[in-house]
Parts: sequence; C-alpha cells; structure tokens
Amino acid sequence: MSRVLVLNGPNLRRLGTREPEIYGATTFADLEALCRETGQRLGLAVEVRQTDDEAQLVRWVHEAADERTPIVLNPAAFTHYSYALHDALAQRTAPLVEVHISNPAAREEFRHTSVVASVATGTVAGFGTMSYVLALQAVAEILAEQERAGA
Repeated sequence: MSRVLVLNGPNLRRLGTREPEIYGATTFADLEALCRETGQRLGLAVEVRQTDDEAQLVRWVHEAADERTPIVLNPAAFTHYSYALHDALAQRTAPLVEVHISNPAAREEFRHTSVVASVATGTVAGFGTMSYVLALQAVAEILAEQERAGA
C-alpha cells in the first residue's frame, strides 16, 4: 500500500467555523476521515497533517522528498507567496497534487497566483472537500501508471 501525505497549511484546522460560506460546514476532522476513507478505497495509506507554521510544512515536504512519498497539498495562504515552500516542493521525488477547497481564480485577485502550481503535477480546485478525493484519485492513477511502466 503506497503512503501519501495530505498536507494542509494555515487555518485549515478551522474548517467548519472559518468562513463557512466559502469553505463549507465540513470540519477538519471530517476532512481527515474523508481522506483516510478515500485512501483506503484506493489502496493508499493516507496520513493527514495540518500546520500554521511555514517551516514545519517545508520540513514535511523534505521528509516526503527523502522518502519518495506522494503529496496532496493544500498550501492555503502559502500558495500565493511562499517561495520557501516552492523551493522545497521543487525537490519532490513523487507526484504532487495541489488542492484547494474554493476556486482561487474566482476569488480576490491576490489569490489568482500560485507559486506552487509550477512545481506540482497538477491542481484540483473549487470542488469543496471533494477536491481532496479527486486529488487522491489522481495520485492513485499516477502511481498505478508508473507501476505499469515499471518506474
């Protein structure tokens, strides 16, 4: 069973109370359960983490790179300005799917730029917490394709 890290940036632990008109009523605990259940169905060992600390997020990305672990990443506000996160992600050794609950392109102009997108395998955004399900499905498909190709 392939291990996948689902990493979440600042304020995501506040899901369910933070701007429910944008992020919905789903709590972070609900999101964790959704990711684990989706992973189990897809044959992935999913570990969900959240931090408000940019340095911690960078350390987790380094860990994933060293262990060749795929990442599903919601960088949250770090999406738009964290070149430290960009540089850490550029060292990735496995698939990386950027994920967002809302659609950043449909929000304030400062949210339209992602410094993560250029180093990600792909991005899923705007589908609520279903974005995580779609991202995990993408990781599972990429890993299966790599396995078939003998990578």
